Amino acid sequence: MLDHLDGATRVYFVIGDPIAQVKAPARMTRGFAQRGVNAVVVPMRVPVPEFDAFMRGAAHAKNLDGMIITVPHKLAASRYAAAATGRVELTGAVNVLRRDATGQWFGETTDGLSFVAGIRAAGCEPRGMRALVVGAGGAGSAIALALIEAGVAELAIHSRTPGPRDRLLGLLRARHLTMPIVAGSADPAGFDLVVNATSAGMRPDDPLPVLADRLSSTTFVGDVITAPEVTPLLAAARARGCPTETGIGMVSAAIGLMLDFFVAGIAGRDGSLR
Repeated sequence: MLDHLDGATRVYFVIGDPIAQVKAPARMTRGFAQRGVNAVVVPMRVPVPEFDAFMRGAAHAKNLDGMIITVPHKLAASRYAAAATGRVELTGAVNVLRRDATGQWFGETTDGLSFVAGIRAAGCEPRGMRALVVGAGGAGSAIALALIEAGVAELAIHSRTPGPRDRLLGLLRARHLTMPIVAGSADPAGFDLVVNATSAGMRPDDPLPVLADRLSSTTFVGDVITAPEVTPLLAAARARGCPTETGIGMVSAAIGLMLDFFVAGIAGRDGSLR
């Protein structure tokens, strides 16, 4: 996979904290090679207090063509996008940045599209469902928007911090005037689809993002976390007979979308994801 590395190799970073759990670097590097692109994807652990300094410094690396942004930097990274897609402008979050023709960053978010693709591959069609999204950060915002675009009948958003939740509710309601978009709670009763779009579950002592004993066996439960693959929430959901999708399914869908985005930039195309 790495035998093509040389002085002409283009560099892409995956930026987050923590970073050991990310699955993208090897798969993205293989994907670039399969598409004939001489590029490598490298994980970078960047704590929140150092993020702005890192981004300013990274701008000077002339062979750095793009970045994948993960927890907890998706909202902060949007400040560095000189231009972005409508999804980014609505949610305020990016998870991919690429250089445009002027050397500035162009931003997109693949989180929502890849989550919906992942659950569909697992047999869950969100159209017509009542959906509860836990989390109003970068991933939660993108997933909420994608579920609306996928045709859910009702969307509820729950967050431990009401400020980000209320901001997201306001943005989504202004765009989708006739759809029920409401503040949710940790009670998943009555929902057809429950999504954990927070980091709860990465550590063994994390509280469950919803009240698992209130899940119906027919509720589909999805999680964005990749390590552990089966989070405590998913384990509890499976124990109740719920169909589930792990964060790995979302990552698998995201790989192709991110490669499309980056390769479109290399080719000079617009590359907005559909």
